[in-house]
Amino acid sequence: MALRRDVPERGPERLGEILSRLFASRGWGRRQGRLHLEKAWAESVGPDFAAHTRPAALRRGILEVIVDNAVLLQELAHFHKRRLLSELRRRLPDTPLNDLRFRAGVLD
Repeated sequence: MALRRDVPERGPERLGEILSRLFASRGWGRRQGRLHLEKAWAESVGPDFAAHTRPAALRRGILEVIVDNAVLLQELAHFHKRRLLSELRRRLPDTPLNDLRFRAGVLD
């Protein structure tokens, strides 16, 4: 009987590869990333503003933040945006972050 050369021999798998597949299949990596983003936001904005805001989505380097009142939304957008963007970039060096967008909404 001849050996088939097109099928590689299967040996032990690396633990890192197994864990990587497990995290991906369960969505744990996304949840962990989301928690890391929420924590960085809360630390950057401070406890007073964090109680009235929530990071909603990060798409194409733009972080959308929900704000529960219009006055705070204007304050964040006009007076704190540059500082917050700089602080978030410092706390999340591996996350591409180009801009912040604030939108009025209801916090869950």
